[in-house]
Amino acid sequence: MMIFTNDEMNLMCIYDTGTRTGLIDAMSEMKKELAEGENELRDMTNSAIDKLKAMTDEEYGEMEFYPDFNNEE
Repeated sequence: MMIFTNDEMNLMCIYDTGTRTGLIDAMSEMKKELAEGENELRDMTNSAIDKLKAMTDEEYGEMEFYPDFNNEE
């Protein structure tokens, strides 16, 4: 199973649609709205999308999405 950072998991909680492909699509759409200087968020989004693309729908279905906005990495 893919290892996601805490920040990636929080981002995925915000945009989760209930399916792996839906989440990829939602995050891809969000990425289009980022300002030119939002490189850190763009990089994190790209990393999460790459990991989501590399996993199966079954692996995605086993994931639990619980945001942890208090945990800092």
